[in-house]
Amino acid sequence: MTKLTLISRTYCHLCHEMELALLPLAAEFGVDVDVVDVDADPRLEALYDELVPVLLHEGTELCHYRLEDAKLRDYLSKIR
Repeated sequence: MTKLTLISRTYCHLCHEMELALLPLAAEFGVDVDVVDVDADPRLEALYDELVPVLLHEGTELCHYRLEDAKLRDYLSKIR
């Protein structure tokens, strides 16, 4: 199963918005979303601190700040 990783933080409204926007797409394409707290990992914080939320697939950045619905749909269609 395809797994996307959402680099997030608890007090970030953009992070919460992206997570909610991902739910219907994840269900539609049958993908799992792993939400990771950037503040719990110093390495991730160094990489993504000001970019959160960041959506990744196998280390490839798909989008940050806002979910790009069309871009993500296209990507998920190609990797199925």
